[in-house]
Amino acid sequence: MRYPFLAGAAVIVMTAALAACGSSSDEKAEKTAAAGPAASSGPEAGSGSPSTTDPQTSSATSEPPKLPETELTPATGSFTKKQKEYLVDRVPKGMDPAAVLQTGQETCDRLTYLVKVDRDTAVGAIVTGEIADAKPAVAHLCVQHQDLVERAAGGYADGTYEGRQLRPGRYRDVTPAKTCSWQIAGANGKDLASGSSDDGKRTAITIPAAARSFTSTGCYAWLLEGDNG
Repeated sequence: MRYPFLAGAAVIVMTAALAACGSSSDEKAEKTAAAGPAASSGPEAGSGSPSTTDPQTSSATSEPPKLPETELTPATGSFTKKQKEYLVDRVPKGMDPAAVLQTGQETCDRLTYLVKVDRDTAVGAIVTGEIADAKPAVAHLCVQHQDLVERAAGGYADGTYEGRQLRPGRYRDVTPAKTCSWQIAGANGKDLASGSSDDGKRTAITIPAAARSFTSTGCYAWLLEGDNG
């Protein structure tokens, strides 16, 4: 014998239970949504939490490993002692050491050519970085140009220099443009000397001990004159 009353009651109880569960889930979802990003277990952008990746460390570790000194051998022949010294810590793994050596030799060739044209221009190219990595190339592959590197160390490329970057002395610009201009300032920005060139001719200036800043634009490079040069 069936009992329709009991069956109907059972359905009502089951429906109420399901409704209660649904209500509980909805309330929990609403609370989570209201809490927002703070409920997340991981750091979010702008939350003030430190990044787990240091850009500098990432950049350093992304640099390809260098070929060990014991593996610095050309496909044919051999390197001289000076050539091998130049290549140490300069050849990425997977690259032909001879190709890196060729770059250094090309640097020396450019310096040799410029010296024949104009010595100051050769020094200026080192000062400005137009000839990159000149110092290691000269130290190992063309030591005859060592004086160029030493003189370049006392020069200035276009830009602004302050405080300890300044070295008092008399300087002359190298291959200036017609828009070449400069300013030497003292304490509190006081103008000690300034000028410009509209004819492209070389100009001499003196940076005094009282100078606090030196700015050059369009003059390419400045080299020390006389015994200081």
